Amino acid sequence: MNLFKQILATEDEIRELIGFPSEVVQKKTIHELDSHCRAFIAMSPLLFMSTSDTQGYCDVSPRGDAPGFVHILDNQHMVIPERPGNRRIDSLRNILSNPRVGLIFLIPGLEETLRVNGEAYVIKDDELLEQMKVNDKKPLLGIGVRVDEAFIHCAKSFKRSGAWNKESWSDQDRLPSIPHMISAHVNSESFTVEKIRDGLQESYEKRLY
Repeated sequence: MNLFKQILATEDEIRELIGFPSEVVQKKTIHELDSHCRAFIAMSPLLFMSTSDTQGYCDVSPRGDAPGFVHILDNQHMVIPERPGNRRIDSLRNILSNPRVGLIFLIPGLEETLRVNGEAYVIKDDELLEQMKVNDKKPLLGIGVRVDEAFIHCAKSFKRSGAWNKESWSDQDRLPSIPHMISAHVNSESFTVEKIRDGLQESYEKRLY
């Protein structure tokens, strides 16, 4: 049973409520990484990458490291190092079947974000991966991106959320317990909260790179 009763099915229905973008919004999209985009990416320690498979099943995955971790090759190409993770390789599997990707770059404290859309490739170019070593460890793979469009996304969502305002953050003791959540989702006597907590700690301390 679908709980949603008033589903819009056409762009015209949506436009009737939302309207159309301003001239600035319509013209702000560019099709390369100009000097402004490069400077933004060089200061960004965190991005979110959206991918989907050929059937349209979607995934959004964070990628983060020290500012400048994304390697810009020229005004159309960049490489995102694939650091150790949970080995699900959701993004990589999606890219193999559907190379279209969307990226959002964030800079802590800056409420505007940079959006980049393009075509991605799973790469193993040693000369490029060598340049992205950390602690003398080279990433095994990289995600190469050919840029189709780039544009600044306005700050309204960050202003409404107060995400960068530390005074709005919840106290640590009120935050969700991640070990409890994972243990409940795994739902196995073999993986207690304590075992999950120890495993996470070991991973964070010893397997970031």
